[in-house]
Amino acid sequence: MSIFKDIVSIWRSEDLLSQAWDESREMITLSEDMFSSAIKYLRRGVSIKKLKKLKKEDKKINEFQQNVRKKVVTHFSVSKNIDSLPNGLVLLNMVIDVERLGDYTKNILDMAIHYPEPLVSEDLLSDLNKIEEEVLSRFKKTVQSVEQQDLTLAEHLLSTHQKSLAIVSDNVVHSCISGEITFKDNKQATVVPLYARYLKRVGSHLKNISTTMVNPYEYIGYRKQ
Repeated sequence: MSIFKDIVSIWRSEDLLSQAWDESREMITLSEDMFSSAIKYLRRGVSIKKLKKLKKEDKKINEFQQNVRKKVVTHFSVSKNIDSLPNGLVLLNMVIDVERLGDYTKNILDMAIHYPEPLVSEDLLSDLNKIEEEVLSRFKKTVQSVEQQDLTLAEHLLSTHQKSLAIVSDNVVHSCISGEITFKDNKQATVVPLYARYLKRVGSHLKNISTTMVNPYEYIGYRKQ
């Protein structure tokens, strides 16, 4: 049984944990902004200078994670209340996944830096466009579910992940490898499966955040047995 709302109440009542909770929310919002901008830039084919500037935003995400870690550890060191230690571990699990979202966004930006033209996914492959739109939507809804402690939305995102995202991404990659999908040049043949895989990994870390909200601690990151 999920106790996420009860945990959030505890985070808000304890000074250092309250600060850590606020920073984790800022962190995931920044991550979503960075990701949506990366997709937009990839589609438009913006300047390398602009892409590199956006990449630097990941440093802020890393700083947020470090600050959250410090506040959680300091709280439990001072309070010495180990009975509520899992409450802090839940928050630390969440920010680990948010940090990984920043890393995969950087991967997408690196791809955009080395791909010299706009990548318009609907022109290349309809399934790639579906994955892209699905991840953008899921990112926005995941942020919403965390902000509002909306467990119903988190449950829905978790239950639909495999069918709407993971399987579609795998099919794109497998079709590229098998030669079922052909491209005009090696650049496209490289970038499409890479992009599909990066999007899948972003979706997987969003799924992990949903499990943080709805699963018991031992099942965070996994399906409940």
